[in-house]
Amino acid sequence: MKSFKILTFGCQMNEHDSEKLAGLLKAEGYRESERLEDAGLVLLNTCSIREKAEQKFYSALGKLRELKEQNPSMKIAVSGCIAQQEGNSVLKRAPFVDVLFGNQNIGRLPYLLEETGGQASGRRAATEFPEGYEHASIPASRGNAVTSFVNIMYGCDNFCTYCVVPFVRGRERSRKPGDIIREIEELVKSGCREVTLLGQNVNSYGIITPPSPSYIKRGTEGALLGNINERYCDFPSLLQMINAIDGLLRIRFVTSHPKDLSDSLIDAMANLPKVCNAIHLPLQSASDGVLGRMNRKYTFEDYMNRLGALKDAVPGLAVSTDIIAGFPGETDDDFRTTLRALEDIRYDGIFAFKYSRRPMTAAQRLPGHLPENVKDERLYKVLEVQDRIMREKIGARVGLVEEALVEGPDKSGARGRLTGKTTQGKIVNFDGPPELVGRLVQVKIIEGKKHSLAGKII
Repeated sequence: MKSFKILTFGCQMNEHDSEKLAGLLKAEGYRESERLEDAGLVLLNTCSIREKAEQKFYSALGKLRELKEQNPSMKIAVSGCIAQQEGNSVLKRAPFVDVLFGNQNIGRLPYLLEETGGQASGRRAATEFPEGYEHASIPASRGNAVTSFVNIMYGCDNFCTYCVVPFVRGRERSRKPGDIIREIEELVKSGCREVTLLGQNVNSYGIITPPSPSYIKRGTEGALLGNINERYCDFPSLLQMINAIDGLLRIRFVTSHPKDLSDSLIDAMANLPKVCNAIHLPLQSASDGVLGRMNRKYTFEDYMNRLGALKDAVPGLAVSTDIIAGFPGETDDDFRTTLRALEDIRYDGIFAFKYSRRPMTAAQRLPGHLPENVKDERLYKVLEVQDRIMREKIGARVGLVEEALVEGPDKSGARGRLTGKTTQGKIVNFDGPPELVGRLVQVKIIEGKKHSLAGKII
């Protein structure tokens, strides 16, 4: 039987793309291999947003070259953002790669594999942007039946100067709300209890077709019903419809852009019971000068006003963020402003990176690029501050009672140990029977660890 192994680099969008790729391969008769060495096909789903992710990919590719020399029949495929961005230059750098395809060509994988004929001379590449293409019809092989990713849109129109997303994933395209609702309903039938809605900027989701009052009405829970494929729908309206799906317990979403955090979205988060008390709201920098050079389209005051309104409306809100250290032209004062913001806001989690030049982006042409040692030092300080804040916040949760959605066995493999997440997205581990999977339970927190909580069901 044909076998495959997928190595995924990068964000949740890539994780979900890998689920789609696994679904395609299983539909073609492949089985998933536990060991890399046993796979007849190894697929690397890549990320080019950060230089470090790209370095990890090329390091993994170098190791695969050795495996292929030992097993010439092994096929190697490269997909994702690096494939989309670099195209045939990847094949020139790594001539042992058999198949290369971009983010918009996932559905072509079976045909590309068939066309290679197992020979290096038969290598195939596909990195075009097909008009109107979306992945929704591709079957996904999801590892966790309780929680699932659901794409609601693709691409981005923001063109932040450091970011390659508009170039590798294209401009914004929103899925029809009816298609999204039907996908989630099918997931719920299969046991899913929580969905995470994915998009580069979910706040800007929108199908802009004028509504026709003749077929729009409100359901018992306030959901807009009718021919939802054809009417106008923004993100708060979509959340309202998803909230009305029977059997679904929780709704999460990533990522939100601060400039599009509307009052109606704040109202939806405050009033829709299934929407979790958590948001990922990238700040990147607290310096207005740096934010301007990043083309973020908001000031730090704008950010704080929107975040303050959200916190006032949603008690107990957990907020995570992104920080870039050492952006071109960032002064010592700029950086100290960002450190003060971390102290004042006290995020529940951050993803921090030092700035790296990325192909196609405007930032690589900006003046004032900083030495690597300065960027390293600033990143270290950001992480040091956040680590202390996280320890304090996790310690403060000890003794509280949290509601957790049970996702499955504890990843440590301890017998009788379960894992779940609170509405704020905190991982909590506790003892319990397997029949609790997919249910909400009350857990008293008894210990705080670096990346998780330990609790006891009450």
